[in-house]
Amino acid sequence: MEVHHVTEDAETFTCNAFLVVGDRTTLVDAGAWDGVVDEIRTYTDDVDAVVMTHQHGDHVGELEAVCDAFDPEVYAYGHHPERDHSIDDGDTVQIGDDEFTVVYTPGHADDHVSFVSETALFSGDVVVHDDGAFDDGSFGRTDMAGQSRDRLIESIDRLLDRLPESTEYMYAGHGGVFQGDVRDVVETALDRAEKREPKYPDE
Repeated sequence: MEVHHVTEDAETFTCNAFLVVGDRTTLVDAGAWDGVVDEIRTYTDDVDAVVMTHQHGDHVGELEAVCDAFDPEVYAYGHHPERDHSIDDGDTVQIGDDEFTVVYTPGHADDHVSFVSETALFSGDVVVHDDGAFDDGSFGRTDMAGQSRDRLIESIDRLLDRLPESTEYMYAGHGGVFQGDVRDVVETALDRAEKREPKYPDE
C-alpha cells in the first residue's frame, strides 16, 4: 500500500492526513494545513475519495479546498455539507487498493470511525502510537464538551475485537506512523484509558 503523509511538513496545528495511492486513490482526513492541496499534487492529479475519521476542525479544515481541487467522493459518519456517502459500523470502503471495514469508535468525537484491513489501521484520534502524552499506545482526549472516557474505552475494546492479528501498520490522526504489533499498541492504549487518570496534567 502506497501511503503518503501529506501534512507532515505543516507548521500549523493539523491532524495527520494520509494519501493512499492506488486503484481508488483516497485521502484519509483532510487536515487543516493550507498547503495540503499542493502537497497532494506532488503525488497525483486525481483524488477519487476522501474518508473522514471524524469532523474536528483539525481533520476537516481543508476539506472544502480538497473538494474544490479534486472533486472526490466524500465518506463520513456524521453529516457534512461535502459528504456524498454516509458510512456506519460494519460498512466497507475501498482505500487505495484495499478493502477496509468501518468501525464506529466514539468517545473522542460522537461521529468518530476507524478503518481496519488485514494489514493496516487508520485509527484517527481514538488510538495513537505516540502523542506527547504517552509513547507506545495512547488514546484521544476526553476532557472537552461532548467527549466521554467511558465511550472511548468501549470503542477501543470494539476496535480490538475487529482488529486482525495480521495488521501491522497504524496510521493515526496524530503522532508517528507505527509498524509492528498494532494489537499491542491498541491494548496498551486501552489499559491506560481504563485507569481513568487524566491524559494531560491539566485535564
